[in-house]
Amino acid sequence: MTESTALYDIPGPQTRRRHLLYGVISTVVILALAGWILYLLFDTEQFTTTRWSPFAYEGIQELLLRGLGNTLKAFAYASVLSLALGAVLATGRLSEHRVLRWVSTLLVEFFRAMPVLVMIFFIFVALKVQPLPALVAGLTLYNGSVLAEVFRTGVNSVDRGQREAAYALGMRKTQVMTYVLVPQAVRAMLPTIISQLVVALKDTSLGFLITYEEFLHAGKLIASNLDYDLPFIPVVMVISPIYIGMCILLSWFATWVARMERRSPKTKAVGVAPAEPETLLPGGGPPGAPRPQGQ
Repeated sequence: MTESTALYDIPGPQTRRRHLLYGVISTVVILALAGWILYLLFDTEQFTTTRWSPFAYEGIQELLLRGLGNTLKAFAYASVLSLALGAVLATGRLSEHRVLRWVSTLLVEFFRAMPVLVMIFFIFVALKVQPLPALVAGLTLYNGSVLAEVFRTGVNSVDRGQREAAYALGMRKTQVMTYVLVPQAVRAMLPTIISQLVVALKDTSLGFLITYEEFLHAGKLIASNLDYDLPFIPVVMVISPIYIGMCILLSWFATWVARMERRSPKTKAVGVAPAEPETLLPGGGPPGAPRPQGQ
């Protein structure tokens, strides 16, 4: 006989066998797809020494490392500026001044709806900005507007009683935001913030369209300037795992920060000693003692 909980019913023997069958079928399909892809790669001679030997050249390695460094540089600038812009726009959207709130809302909605590539091209072509500043500016405007909504939603998600209790203690709005709302909201916002930074990292690859020499641009140069017929697959097989690895590192960093937040002494509950029978109340006497006349 199966047990049940308030949330779901524990699957019975038939359901477990059905789930096991689904798992086996899914595994077989995934393995078959992976085998078919490997067969195509071997059949088209993608693993031959001729196609992979250029990566042993020092010039090719330096080109890839320089492109990777440029990608990380653009991402570093864009991430820091996006967080700063998001904080400013979120503060404007949470402001009690109507004009400031409307202007911030207009900016957020405009840059969030505008395609990143269009902004990058406009800054690069119309404003005649250099490739790196154009790329960073486009990424900052888009990701900063998205992060502004993340910050605003995170602050508003904190229980309303926290805000009211802080105001009841006589704290000003700046103190309430700094010491009460934002520290609690950060824990809820952290996964979404990291996810948006991963998007910014991947969008740095748009820089090759404006001739910025980032990682994807370096791979394109390698694939299009060698003697044999465009070895795009080996280049993709070199570049893709590095992009995936950087995204995984960002996710790991977010998990580490969240773990450190939980271990921080500032976030731990403080133990309170139980009241003893002889504990005095504000009136001056023990619990249950008669009050003096006139009090």
